[in-house]
Amino acid sequence: MPLYGGTVLRGLTGSSETPHNQGGRTIFVLIRAVTYAAVFIGFVLIFLPARVLEWSGVGAPPRIGGVQVVGALMTLAGGALVISCVLAFAFIGRGTPAPFDPPRRLVVRGPYRWVRNPMYIGAALALAGAAVFYQSLALAGFVAAFLVATILFVWLYEEPVLRRMFGADYDAYCARVGRWWPRRPE
Repeated sequence: MPLYGGTVLRGLTGSSETPHNQGGRTIFVLIRAVTYAAVFIGFVLIFLPARVLEWSGVGAPPRIGGVQVVGALMTLAGGALVISCVLAFAFIGRGTPAPFDPPRRLVVRGPYRWVRNPMYIGAALALAGAAVFYQSLALAGFVAAFLVATILFVWLYEEPVLRRMFGADYDAYCARVGRWWPRRPE
């Protein structure tokens, strides 16, 4: 899900925009980011898991118990993390999480201050919460496949692209912030 991280270290666009133009550009970037997020969330976090549940014959739980409450809280926490990442991309990075419309600035604030891939972690947490809510091994398998695909995407595509785009700034960020395990910010 994320492509780039929280503080602006270096911008790829010029600073000739007036505050008025920046406001209009920010709204346009926010609309693009929300659109991408809606497509991603709708497909990866709603449509595909629903198909997995349908395929495996899992339906709504007969009653809402403690397990369902824990699953729902996990899903909400993961979703909130994903949304905070999308907003960081739009407002700080001036781009979206989409590979075809990445942030123009390296984002290293917000959730990206703690870990380099919080959007993927949030998506996995939301999916795992759904697996817990429905008590579905098939959905847990989907979460595992999502994580494997995400790790490969980060290693093979995302990190090399970020190194080319942001150079030494990205290398310094990687030295300070863990890829998957949060670290206390310096």
